[in-house]
Amino acid sequence: MTEELEQILSQLSQPDNAVIQQATTRLKQLFQDPAIIPALCAVMSGSPNPQIRQSAAVMLRMRVKKHWKKISPGDRESLKAVVLRAFMQEAEHSVQHSLSQLCAVMVKHEAPDRWPALLQLLNESTKSSDPHDRQVGLLLLNKVIESNPEPFRPHYKQLLQLFGSVLQDRSSPTALYYCVLSLSAITAFTGSEELNQMRSILPSLIVALKLLIKADEDQASKAMEVLNELMESEMSIIGPHVAAIVLFCLEVGGDGALTDSLRVKALSCVAFLVKLKSKAVLKQKLLSPILEAIFPVLVAAPPPGRQDPEDEEDHDADGSENNSPKHGAAQIIDTMALHMPPEKLFQQIMPLAQACLASDNPYQKKGGLMCLAVLAEGCADHMRTKMLSSVLQTVCQSLSDVNRVVRSAALFALGQFSEHLQPDVSKYCSDLMPLLLGYLSSLDKAMIGHITKVFYALENFMENLGADIEPYLPTLMETMLFSLSNSENLKIKELGVSAIGAIANAAKELLEPYFPPVIESLKGFLNTTTEEMRSLQIQSLETLSVLARTVGKDVFSPLAAECVQLGLNLTDAIDDPDLRRCTYSLYSAVSTVSPGCLTPHLTAITTVMLLALKSRDGIMAHLAEDKTFVLVDDDDDDDDSGEEKDEDDTLEDETELDFQDVAGFSVENAYIDEKEDACEALGEIAFSTGVAFQPFLESSFQQVYDMKDYPHDDVRKAVFGAMGQFCRAQHKVWMEDPSEANHRALQKLLDVVLPCFVEAVRKEHERLVVMGVLETMNGVIKSCKEQAFRSPSRLKEVSHAIRDVLKKKTACQGDGGDEADDEDQQAEYDSMLLEIAGEGIPLLTSSVPGDSSAPFLSDLLPLIMSKAKSSCTVAERSFSLGTIGEVLHALVGVAGGRGVAGRLSDRLLPVLVAGMRDGDPEVRNNSVFGMGCLAEAAGPGVVSHYPMMLAVFSNLLTKESDLLVIDNLCAALCRMIMSNVDAVPLEQVVPALVAHLPLKKDMEENKTVFNCLAMLHTNSPALIVKLMKPIVAASTCVLGNKDVDQETQNALSMLMTRFAQQQPADFQAAVASLPAEQQAALSVAMSAA
Repeated sequence: MTEELEQILSQLSQPDNAVIQQATTRLKQLFQDPAIIPALCAVMSGSPNPQIRQSAAVMLRMRVKKHWKKISPGDRESLKAVVLRAFMQEAEHSVQHSLSQLCAVMVKHEAPDRWPALLQLLNESTKSSDPHDRQVGLLLLNKVIESNPEPFRPHYKQLLQLFGSVLQDRSSPTALYYCVLSLSAITAFTGSEELNQMRSILPSLIVALKLLIKADEDQASKAMEVLNELMESEMSIIGPHVAAIVLFCLEVGGDGALTDSLRVKALSCVAFLVKLKSKAVLKQKLLSPILEAIFPVLVAAPPPGRQDPEDEEDHDADGSENNSPKHGAAQIIDTMALHMPPEKLFQQIMPLAQACLASDNPYQKKGGLMCLAVLAEGCADHMRTKMLSSVLQTVCQSLSDVNRVVRSAALFALGQFSEHLQPDVSKYCSDLMPLLLGYLSSLDKAMIGHITKVFYALENFMENLGADIEPYLPTLMETMLFSLSNSENLKIKELGVSAIGAIANAAKELLEPYFPPVIESLKGFLNTTTEEMRSLQIQSLETLSVLARTVGKDVFSPLAAECVQLGLNLTDAIDDPDLRRCTYSLYSAVSTVSPGCLTPHLTAITTVMLLALKSRDGIMAHLAEDKTFVLVDDDDDDDDSGEEKDEDDTLEDETELDFQDVAGFSVENAYIDEKEDACEALGEIAFSTGVAFQPFLESSFQQVYDMKDYPHDDVRKAVFGAMGQFCRAQHKVWMEDPSEANHRALQKLLDVVLPCFVEAVRKEHERLVVMGVLETMNGVIKSCKEQAFRSPSRLKEVSHAIRDVLKKKTACQGDGGDEADDEDQQAEYDSMLLEIAGEGIPLLTSSVPGDSSAPFLSDLLPLIMSKAKSSCTVAERSFSLGTIGEVLHALVGVAGGRGVAGRLSDRLLPVLVAGMRDGDPEVRNNSVFGMGCLAEAAGPGVVSHYPMMLAVFSNLLTKESDLLVIDNLCAALCRMIMSNVDAVPLEQVVPALVAHLPLKKDMEENKTVFNCLAMLHTNSPALIVKLMKPIVAASTCVLGNKDVDQETQNALSMLMTRFAQQQPADFQAAVASLPAEQQAALSVAMSAA
């Protein structure tokens, strides 16, 4: 067989397809013969042709990989001996490489301690005085360790000694390369016993990486991944060397003589370090050196005659600019903004940015604008409250710069500000909208690249304007509809369609007059089948989904069934992940308007989405070598002859894509986005369609649940969101039909989902995913209330998870919990994480009896109160006092809440009183709300404090200018009156209260105010009669007001009716004093009631 096999392998490398086909067929037959393994061994050891020896090694590896368990113990031992012998006598590097990979596959099955000859060979070769032997030994070591690092743990000390000595020997870059890769493979598995060794290796490692850069930049780039592994390891390992690592990476990132890919790798290492160890970077005073090193990269001019990728007119946003050092530098600033306290960052970065912005050099200006743009997401609060006017002025001035590079950067910055600095940036609407519309109209329509940038800024700005967009609607819609019907350029049409979606998000029902022409235009794009129209078609689907959610149920419903059919037809006809993703969003949007239209198609819709979740489409394996032979051994399981497969074999077949052949995996973004959107849509459709979705709930839930550990953050976040929606959907079904079966199904879901959320909060490493999990968990608790806590331990688990976040003890808070010298400063996103966790406390409080929540409130409230200190930021103080107010508000509605509020009052009153004296109106407002809720929740328990509380309110009412605070003062006084009417001097308090009516800003509190006045009309009618005129006048501003809920309006109409019946003369006099228009409106409202 050996000779024939060698001949066949030779034929497989011929340039003749017929010969290859014939050889493959014969080879598959030979693979049915158990003698194939000895024959492959013989060819691998004895063929004079290195290409054939390599082919035999590759095939043997595939055979061993799939069929190790079927090889007899004796054959295994002889195979182990043959492979090592072949490896030692082999002179060709390519064959050695394949042999080392064969050994690696065998080590996956056969632990190294059961293969002493391998350990002996590794020991001898890696310590050999012959440089070639040592290099080959390190190659073998690298492959076997990478394949299965953990079984080598007993040998780590010995290995680290070896690595230490190899790193000292600078004579062979290849040996250094394999040594660094091996070190990288074991780093994640090292423990405290290897700590000192790991630490001592680091200086030599950096020197070795410098040598590798000189020898082979591609190898150096791969080897630099060891730094990322080290950064994820114990801080105590890299702590002493953080500065050395950063300075090395900055040196590489700033060296224009090196390849872009290597520079980007070095800069991304710095960004990764900032993300994981921001406190260490600040503590070791590395912020300034990093900024000084990356600003020259950020502002570098491209070579003469060239442009930065993003400034090229025909630039297609394919991500090519993401591979530029300039983008790497911006990425570091972006990461700093997300992970560092803004006060510390801005102190160092703004002088550098301002110097750039003041320069005459266009690339300096561009760098300054890019810097401001990427700061906006992570430091939104800081920029909104401290510098918005000045940065907007800078950006607007840059829009009239003579250089298009500067104008493009200004448009990007404006788009970023519009997205992240809301709602404050929208207040500049009257300045910015005319500026943007004027700029758009002045452009040469052939400059598609630049027009795209204008649309980016315009869309982001418009989307958040709400009703403020109304004055600009005619101009905007005329411009967009014109671009849809008159432009020849498909990109311009696509931008117009996208902009209509943004306009709809702001305008909502105001868009109704323009709806028919918009739909008419979209229809022309939606049904296209041509490839060049695909992008426009996809954008049209996205805009159609936005219209479904915004333009109003009555307007959109007639199209709902047609939209569902359109989606189904498109996914049948066109295989495109982006297009499918948009159909899922369309179904989801239609489900909120007309859920019944989806019901007949739920089988088809869920089938497509679940297939998308299961699919491995778009996963690309990057092969480590030229693999010609994957075609063999892929369907040669015939020799199983019907016997049952070993469970381990099955597992391996399913989960082990050929990792040995693969240098890495990547997944096309479109397929990741499709999975994310499928999860989100399944959750929303389940909730909207309710009982109709029941037959699909279990299979959908199972598929989504199985993806909770998916490698991409956005997909994981969407998975947790969908799981929450499934719980809310099942709860809604149970509420509509409270059968035992529905209740069991709800509890079964909650018993899986809530523990899963709690575990994710503790163990998930990505902060944004944890924020999403907490928001979803809050939504489930808000919907399901006491049902979420039926399990005896659940309340404790959830409240302890919240406590862990507030104490910064979770995995995503990294090095947050153990820094004593925190100085109360943290990144804004870290504060947001705490806020979302804190929002769960009142929800938890409102879901269980007071006695059940009391022990957990004692645990959690001190952590919330600590954020009310004057040294904390405005956002933190506002969050703290707002949470306290919401907790007290929640206690009003639960059994035993009064006793809990009474017991908490002595601790909470001083905090609330201090908050009412705060310099910030939002903090004062939250404190006033909290004080009113304390009076309402604690009842008689705080009567002794009424004189002090009233004095504080009276003092504030005389000085306060903020309308929202005044409204809440009125409501708080009403809560005090309703809770303990006898403890309030009504003759003094009620006239002062009525004098501040009607409420100007907080329309929700009308309910509190008029309930109180109705109670007083019953208890103290004479007092109310004296104030009849201002009360009736105030009521006319509430009745018919679309911002006041119907229940409050009905209660107020009934109060007016009582006035008319019980005090007709006073009531008529009060009505007569009103203007005629208000008299008529009052009459209509009372008739309707």
